Amino acid sequence: MIKEKRKDLGYTQQQMADILKISLRQYVRIDTEEDLPRKDLLHELINFLKLTDSEIGEYIRSITHKSA
Repeated sequence: MIKEKRKDLGYTQQQMADILKISLRQYVRIDTEEDLPRKDLLHELINFLKLTDSEIGEYIRSITHKSA
């Protein structure tokens, strides 16, 4: 879901990593839903990608379900 929003806005993974001031590797883990970002990064993503409450919930459930 993060990946789709990023692509809809026309950003590459590297551009998003640069915007968030994190490594490309760290961003890829967020983009592929392997890792839940830190609270501050999640807040930045929400604002930057203009995620809805529903999308945020879906993203968090997806990640926590994978790690369970």
